[in-house]
Amino acid sequence: MILCQWKDFTTDTETYSLEMFEDLVGDEFEAMMFEEGKEIPTYIWTVNYVCIINENSKLYNDISITKIQRNPVCE
Repeated sequence: MILCQWKDFTTDTETYSLEMFEDLVGDEFEAMMFEEGKEIPTYIWTVNYVCIINENSKLYNDISITKIQRNPVCE
């Protein structure tokens, strides 16, 4: 399901709000995608990036974010 409005999500260590996420990635939110049955988004789109949300669970449930530039310019 793709949402065009922010939905807060929580890991074992953090609650991610819109303001926190935008500060973390340094860009403005556009949309997010949740897979069925998941409480943490799989992808978050910003103005300049597609952010892949990777769930990590060694000792506790946490995430890492991989930013991929949208519409790269090739010369």
